[in-house]
Amino acid sequence: MAIRVNLITGRTIQQGVAMEAGEEKPAYTTACGIIELDPADFKELGAFRNTNVRVTSNHGSVVVKAVEATQGPHPGVAYIPMGPWANMVVNPNTYSTGMPTFKGTSVQVEVAKSEPVLGSLELVRKGCRGELS
Repeated sequence: MAIRVNLITGRTIQQGVAMEAGEEKPAYTTACGIIELDPADFKELGAFRNTNVRVTSNHGSVVVKAVEATQGPHPGVAYIPMGPWANMVVNPNTYSTGMPTFKGTSVQVEVAKSEPVLGSLELVRKGCRGELS
């Protein structure tokens, strides 16, 4: 089963704290390698909280951990903190601004049965080699 949601990204306090410790550390993956979903979206997806899911857009795909949204309710809207995981699925076109559009990306979310959430360094290395689907 898969659902389609509108993805937005932004910065979080947890992300800032984890960045200070080091973006290569597991705490950064825990803070940023996530997608926040509304409880209604979890129900529609047929998934439990803290399940790994694959997020796919027209621009790429990435596996992240699905957690319950901290804001809301907002069914149909999902959130990934800005960083390498979000960068895998947002439109890389900057439209001459130097920054991609981090809001309003249509994505499909599906349970990623046995796929791990990659750490930031491994994710970037695989992405640079074109090994990610």
